[in-house]
Amino acid sequence: MRKSVEQVQRESETSTLKRTLGPWNLVFLGVGCIIGAGIFVRTGNAAALHAGPAVLISFLVAGVVCALAGLCYAELSSTLPVSGSAYTYSYTTVGEFAAWIMGGLLLLEYGLAASVVAVGWSGYVVSLLGDYGLVIPPELTGPFGHALMRDGAAVIGADGNAVTTLFNLPAFLICLALAGLLIIGVSESAKVNNVIVAIKASVIIAFIIIVGWYVIQHFDTLKANWDPFIPEATGKEGEYGWGGIFRAASIVFFAYIGFEAVSTAGQEAKNPKRDMPFGIIGSLLICTILYILVSIVMTLMVNYKMLNVPDPVAVAVDALGPAWGWFAKTIKIGAIIGLTSVILVLMYGQTRIFYTMARDGLLPKVFSTVHPKFKTPWVNTILVGFITAVSAAFFDINTLGDMTSVGTLAAFGIVCLSVIWLRTTHPEIPRGFRVPLYPVLPAFGILACFALIFTVETRVLVFFGWYVLAAIILYFVYGMRNSQLQKGLQQHE
Repeated sequence: MRKSVEQVQRESETSTLKRTLGPWNLVFLGVGCIIGAGIFVRTGNAAALHAGPAVLISFLVAGVVCALAGLCYAELSSTLPVSGSAYTYSYTTVGEFAAWIMGGLLLLEYGLAASVVAVGWSGYVVSLLGDYGLVIPPELTGPFGHALMRDGAAVIGADGNAVTTLFNLPAFLICLALAGLLIIGVSESAKVNNVIVAIKASVIIAFIIIVGWYVIQHFDTLKANWDPFIPEATGKEGEYGWGGIFRAASIVFFAYIGFEAVSTAGQEAKNPKRDMPFGIIGSLLICTILYILVSIVMTLMVNYKMLNVPDPVAVAVDALGPAWGWFAKTIKIGAIIGLTSVILVLMYGQTRIFYTMARDGLLPKVFSTVHPKFKTPWVNTILVGFITAVSAAFFDINTLGDMTSVGTLAAFGIVCLSVIWLRTTHPEIPRGFRVPLYPVLPAFGILACFALIFTVETRVLVFFGWYVLAAIILYFVYGMRNSQLQKGLQQHE
């Protein structure tokens, strides 16, 4: 069963939300959501473990895949300009079962992504506090049972054994604190968002200019860090060589997650048919250029093997030496402010997805319970806060990031499929934007998304398979029996 296109368009036309966002507002919204843990955190893991300096090629590959999905998002958002993004698109095109699966994938995209960002946030906080002589016990700064790493090597304790971590206390606490803020109610202000975007963008641009200038001045010495540019494959799956570049592409793909947040603003865009495509593609293009420049500067500044840490940008800046200590602190503070806002936005998005699904009857009604005083979905916000906090505290960033990327890639593949489905079933609907070279580009988008999925570790794919199977069983046990649409009830009050 599907929501009718007419119903969704009617919801858009009768929306009481003010249409105040122009094309550049949407670009800044996209850039604000995209720049986050991907560039501040995951770039280092991808370079150190898989691609080496060739991680910049990985950014290009991931950018192309995102552009294909972005074009499909642009067509859907100009045709169905409603809140709810991919969940609503799936409900309208492929049907309720696909919408349920999409809801499960969005839990990986938003919920676990918030955990990844929290781990990155923790890395920068620990590094900044260390600059001021405040040391959190190392055992409380990483996932359970993992060796503590410093300068690319395991830290050895007094007993001669590698120091292992118990759990990530700062990451755990920031998730709980922001969940509390969301329950009380954080009014989302475009002005505040623009200030935070300006801080994040300034940090990235300052890093490129200052560290880049240092690299140019010392290029004769630092160019050794690019020898070899593509490290020779070790024989292990996805470890260096071209296999490693494509494996890294699925990792740095995380850095682009967020552009689809533009599509959730469909009901607040002044001219959604023109402005939504501009916002989505514009923000992707700007971030791709910034990311490639950051990866060039970072891998020239320090050897790629030293970047397998939660705060690679901080490692590269610290390599400038004590004279640049003030700049290192500035970068870390900017990263912390930016990452805090990203955790908040991701957790906010996850709570609203649960809220929408509960109102549709696909989740228990308690998830749509609104607090009588704060007017926020407090029960599901507590659950989201607990899930993200525990995940951030006990799982390592590479596992969390891979699971997030797999879920998001699958979601993007379904969005590309939705474009083909809607073109076939409703060719008469006016579309403000059409994917060029249809159906070639949407088909390529589906193939590219699923090709990147199969570059991740087998253990992550096994988890993903069980996760999807559990979601399917849950739909037939609970979702289908309680769906408002299946019961023939009105979808929205």
